[in-house]
Amino acid sequence: MSETSIDTLLAHLPPSAEAVTIVNPSTGKKIYDLPQLSVGQIAKAVADARLAQPGWANVPVKERAKALSRLHDLLLQNQNNLMDLLQLETGKSRAHAFEEVAGSLGSARYFAKTAPKTLKTQNTIAGVPLLTKSYVMYTPVGLVGIITPWNYPLALQMLDVLPALVAGNAVIQKADNQTALVSLYARSLAVQAGIPESAWTIVVGEGAAVGNAITDSVDFVAFTGSTATGRVVAERAAKRLIGFSLELGGKNPLIVLPGAKLGDAAEKAIAGAFGNSGQLCVSIERVYVPNNVKEEFQRELAQRVTSMAIGKSNDFAMDMGTLTGINQLTRVQDFVSDAVGKGAKVLAGAKALPELGPYFYAPTVLTNINEDMRLAREEVFGPLIAVVGYDTIDEAVNLANDTEYGLNASVVGPTKLAKQVAGRIMAGSVNVNEGYRASMASLDSPMGGMKQSGVGRRNGQYGILRFTEARTVGVSTGLLKFPSRARQYNAMAPMMNLLAKLLK
Repeated sequence: MSETSIDTLLAHLPPSAEAVTIVNPSTGKKIYDLPQLSVGQIAKAVADARLAQPGWANVPVKERAKALSRLHDLLLQNQNNLMDLLQLETGKSRAHAFEEVAGSLGSARYFAKTAPKTLKTQNTIAGVPLLTKSYVMYTPVGLVGIITPWNYPLALQMLDVLPALVAGNAVIQKADNQTALVSLYARSLAVQAGIPESAWTIVVGEGAAVGNAITDSVDFVAFTGSTATGRVVAERAAKRLIGFSLELGGKNPLIVLPGAKLGDAAEKAIAGAFGNSGQLCVSIERVYVPNNVKEEFQRELAQRVTSMAIGKSNDFAMDMGTLTGINQLTRVQDFVSDAVGKGAKVLAGAKALPELGPYFYAPTVLTNINEDMRLAREEVFGPLIAVVGYDTIDEAVNLANDTEYGLNASVVGPTKLAKQVAGRIMAGSVNVNEGYRASMASLDSPMGGMKQSGVGRRNGQYGILRFTEARTVGVSTGLLKFPSRARQYNAMAPMMNLLAKLLK
């Protein structure tokens, strides 16, 4: 991307005396300097967004939905630019950049099609038929704060920003420093599509300070990130009695069932574990396989993982790109060192690849896992999976559920049995014969986590309705006056008792 294009995008941010240097993870070379906004600048952005929100809310929902439909077309027309930016800022492979753009297209298309019906005033069952009527109206909460991470900056941005906007809210979004360009580019396309600039504001800056400033000033906050930070967001939101949704960490299992084709199961594990170099909240980190085929499965998996193409390329030549920064590289190395030091056996990988770039790390498979290892319990968020054997399906289910997390899971094997096992996994999404894409692509279905993996759901009707306030309106038809004095209740009681029996 040219310096002129970068400067044009950065011009949407207020000028700032402070800046941080953003580097290309694939090369370690500087891309640009990103301004860092102060808390005072955040406060001004919030005030401006609040002034703009009523005007946007007064635009009919069908017109707001048409803007999303036009955005869909612009995203499609500019998909190569979007993939270039995603690779530039995150270092992911072209395939995984394409997957992210495809998800963004799906979000724009889905919310454009469903918003008018979802937000339409809904008639409800009256408390006293004929005598009363009732309906529910959905109004925007006002100003929505959205905090998006660096790993899937475009797809996750669209899953939260678009439903908030189509519901009639103004949005103030904190983009991660590392991926500000792709967020700003997507916003510029939205403005071309007809969404007012003032309705969607993007800010950047030091994580805790900016995130707290947003949470402390909006009417609803949607956060995607770590469980530790999610707890902070929840506490601050709860003190103000505002709504929030959180998609947090995961320690996602894949169960290989008896009767599964082992080569196919190995490919499913690779797709589920190494998408975006494992830097995905729903990626697979634990694989459970029957003990009687464990050795054979491990050979299949190790052979396939070792043959993966790793590197940087702006075409579809590479199976996996780089980690996004030194913190991620160090984290993965620490997990591997801890596990190997405590007896884990390396089946593939377990090494950095500095010849490719500063943060490249080989896709890694470990076995001989025990509970003393960090790998057994903690989320890695990198290209590292652990293989564990089991004897019975009940044992496999118990192992899969034995975690504080519950975001995503996968079951691979005969479909009928796999669906039965899927119904026993304590996770917000469970994929049968897939790693994560089958559920992630199902935009009409709610997505979120159980246990420590989050609060609330995105996608489906809830994906829009979480950004609204429901107003119930009850109407007396006038066919009969309701009692206001005790003696009137006494006179009406027999009739009401009869009506209760009829209604049952």
